[in-house]
Amino acid sequence: MNSRVRTTSFVALVAALTLLSLVNAVDAQTPAPSSQAEAVFQKAVRNLGGEKYLNVKSQIGRGKFSIFKDNVLVSFQNFVDVIVFPDKERTEFKGGSGRTVQVNVGDAGWVYDGETEKVKEQNNAQVQNFKQGIRTSLDNLLRGKWRGEAEMSYIGKRAATLGKRNDVIKLTYKDGFVVEFEFAADDGLPMKAIYRRTNSDNEDVKEEDRYAQFVDIAGVRTPFIIDRFTNGFPSSRINYESVEFNKPVPDSVFAKPSNPKEAKKDMKF
Repeated sequence: MNSRVRTTSFVALVAALTLLSLVNAVDAQTPAPSSQAEAVFQKAVRNLGGEKYLNVKSQIGRGKFSIFKDNVLVSFQNFVDVIVFPDKERTEFKGGSGRTVQVNVGDAGWVYDGETEKVKEQNNAQVQNFKQGIRTSLDNLLRGKWRGEAEMSYIGKRAATLGKRNDVIKLTYKDGFVVEFEFAADDGLPMKAIYRRTNSDNEDVKEEDRYAQFVDIAGVRTPFIIDRFTNGFPSSRINYESVEFNKPVPDSVFAKPSNPKEAKKDMKF
């Protein structure tokens, strides 16, 4: 076979493979019927505990929170996180600078800064950041709190670890905000949540939460490690040491204290 024929055949082969890859890429990004997304959704719910998972009303988690910069661990703190679904949360951090408390209840919230020993109302940006966090959370997706506010569609399969692929579903909210969730194609466990945001410098940033180390607690499986990647680099890690479900949580846990001294007191359940 002469070189011209070989070259022509090679070009034709490259063109055909390129066209095929483009077709596959388009297919992977074109939303499929919602029934496919619903199938992935339901499989994940079943594998996390089914009705037991759906019936979780509160969660109390304890562990360590780490912050990374330039691939280096720069700080870590102990934390206690108390959630009453769908929109009440109190998180306490204890570290070198003392105690920091952040509390959100729906459209309002307050913070206690242990370094300055001040209790302040959250500003609008802080409240909106909390509400955005709910929209990107795994629990918000799988417990269906987005229904009526967003549409769910199936994107396709995406390469994951060697030899494995993830099913990808997408939530598109009425205001245009989009978050994608990846689930292992074999066992249906949640793998990632991916979304974009605009930072304080008005830059477009890609955020990715990766879930790992699922632990069974009284029939409910939950990830004990959640790694945050920002623009492809590690930025934080949540490492749970214990999680409790459906423990009664009094409203006083979320009430704004009248003074800094009250804010320093340990929570009582």
